[in-house]
Amino acid sequence: MVIQIPVFFALYRVLMMAIELRHAPFCLWITDLSAPERINIGFQIPWLGGLPLLTILMGATMYLQQKMTPTSAGANSEMTKYMKFLPIFFTFLFINFASGLVLYFLVNNLLSMAQQYFINRAKD
Repeated sequence: MVIQIPVFFALYRVLMMAIELRHAPFCLWITDLSAPERINIGFQIPWLGGLPLLTILMGATMYLQQKMTPTSAGANSEMTKYMKFLPIFFTFLFINFASGLVLYFLVNNLLSMAQQYFINRAKD
């Protein structure tokens, strides 16, 4: 986690400042890594314009990753309540972030889930 923080800040700065990434197509529905992605669903969502699918996927994978991670037997109940709220908080926090940053977290969540799956499978 400590190694991720400088990468996160550097990626945030690069995506906000890089002129080369403006309106450069990426893949699928993501047309600009330096801007928030939205999918046009036929009607306008207030304050958003379209559906932030990448952000929703990031929140869902964060929730699933949290469910996959084992908790200790003596875990504080207050802390577990806060931890269950974190995927929702991060989803709303990242709604207007650059799609490249959200994509970074989504891929990180998917790789962490795969790692946790193999660790859980090795224990059994």
